[in-house]
Amino acid sequence: MLQVNPRMASRLSEIERDLMFRRKRAEEERWLGETEGIDMTPTFVRSKPADVARLTSRPPVALGFPTPGTRRQ
Repeated sequence: MLQVNPRMASRLSEIERDLMFRRKRAEEERWLGETEGIDMTPTFVRSKPADVARLTSRPPVALGFPTPGTRRQ
């Protein structure tokens, strides 16, 4: 699944507009397979702003540095 860079979140509306244009053209040209594929994509695009908000609201996690230890077998 695509993970959106928060700096590029503003492009999501542009992507959605482009999808609607492509869908209209696919309908006009009777490209049925293309229309079906495009129909699924806007749902994913519309969910991305919430994903970006969730990612930007989380603080970074400090994992620390690995230390040499005994080897487990």
